[in-house]
Amino acid sequence: MVSAAAPGVEVEEEEHEEQTVEAAQRRMNAADEDGDDDGEDVEDSLKESISGSVKVRKLLENAGIIESGGPNKKQKVDHLRPAHRLKIQQCAAKWGLQNDPAVLYVIEQLKPEVLKQLFESNYMPDKHNIQNKTPADLLNRHLSEVKERSLPGGGPLDAISVFKFRWKLQETEVLLLRKLNHKDVLHILNNYDGTKPVPEMIEQAGAAEPDYEGGSSAVPDGPGATTVGRFMRLELIDPVADACIFGDANLTFAIKLAIHRKVLGHVGRTISTTFENAETLRERYNEIDKTIADLEENYFSEVWHEVDCTRIATHKQFEGYEGAFGAVYYNFPHSGAVRGFFDGHPFVRWRHENLMHLFFRALTKYMKPGGVVKVASNMSAVGVRYSDIVTGAERSEFDHAETFPFTDWALHRYGRSYGDRRDAHKRPGEGENYNAQKQSMDMVYCFRYAPTGKKMQPPHFTCPPAKSVLASSTEGPLGNYHGENKNRAVEELYTRFLNEVQGVHVG
Repeated sequence: MVSAAAPGVEVEEEEHEEQTVEAAQRRMNAADEDGDDDGEDVEDSLKESISGSVKVRKLLENAGIIESGGPNKKQKVDHLRPAHRLKIQQCAAKWGLQNDPAVLYVIEQLKPEVLKQLFESNYMPDKHNIQNKTPADLLNRHLSEVKERSLPGGGPLDAISVFKFRWKLQETEVLLLRKLNHKDVLHILNNYDGTKPVPEMIEQAGAAEPDYEGGSSAVPDGPGATTVGRFMRLELIDPVADACIFGDANLTFAIKLAIHRKVLGHVGRTISTTFENAETLRERYNEIDKTIADLEENYFSEVWHEVDCTRIATHKQFEGYEGAFGAVYYNFPHSGAVRGFFDGHPFVRWRHENLMHLFFRALTKYMKPGGVVKVASNMSAVGVRYSDIVTGAERSEFDHAETFPFTDWALHRYGRSYGDRRDAHKRPGEGENYNAQKQSMDMVYCFRYAPTGKKMQPPHFTCPPAKSVLASSTEGPLGNYHGENKNRAVEELYTRFLNEVQGVHVG
């Protein structure tokens, strides 16, 4: 039987296997206490925001993806409990896929309770899929869809619909909320904690004065949910707080936001970041220098290059911006295409999933409480799925506030780009949709930072496939190579994954 020598590891809830995450967490904490910390030169207030990067490295070592440093390197051992390893083998054997390394890679990442549900279900991957999707690809998609059944959905959701889902309200309570005016709805959204019944909160809201700082003084008698939604769509953000944009390759969204803030008289700065360096941007966008000059000279803005949004604390430019951001934007996040693989394939999708979870965790030290984060994405995207955005936010104390169509947004008409080499020759065009996605399914997912002061659960992280898994697999382009050519292809893919997961930019 072929076994995935180094399963993916998830930093998940407390109930995970003791010999996987809990043991790894203890080792990581012990290492941190002993001073083995990549962030030792960073001030204490920032260590939490880079802890994801530190623990990523340690998880990779524990999973056998990379070797541990130091003179006393230990040989990798299987950290899965024997009973859990047996269930993995039984599940794969049930489908006749016990020799499929990609399927084993997917299964080995599951928590015991999820694996148990999968094993007891009637699901079976189609081994002869007419769309040429492999069993591992189909299994990975199935698991994502199962998880998403417990979420509110990726389509439009107004503030009351999101509120209903968060607090598990009855439909009768929702009907009462929908009859309220703007002042009363906003009072309940901002103050409800589940300790009082909704009718009592409605009575309390009716007696409350409008909140002039919180926004309920604006059209206080207007329809509640509709008026609340207009704040998000019209981009009525904190005028004195700084705003930050991530992944804006050609900076056209930055120009749009900067003009918007200037017209409204905002005094907060706008920080625009790109993942690429300046030289790469000049190769792809002839106009980029003019755009940067326009931003910095006319709109109280700064432009920073080579910024990894999952590792903000490692960038010196962010020093002094702790708790400064009242609004953050990340439009159409993507970890980059891998030739030969669809975005949803398990060998590459872990990159998109990790991107969202580490992005939100990195923001926690830089957001103002109540600050808004907006992530625009297509609700049917299979790389960064909407569930990655919503769960990534939730795990880092960002409350889902609303989801609305991208075309309803006051800032939606900007010159979108692919964000890769294709931009040098063609671009999606202003206001247009990408070829594989319908524009009508583009959404803006809105969140508010609501820190509780309690210790957050560890950020979710999924390991890439080990080199041994890639070497024994025929997934994607790997099935086209043999012998030395296969070894070379595996080495290139493994090296790319290793670089990406450790924060080294690739192409």
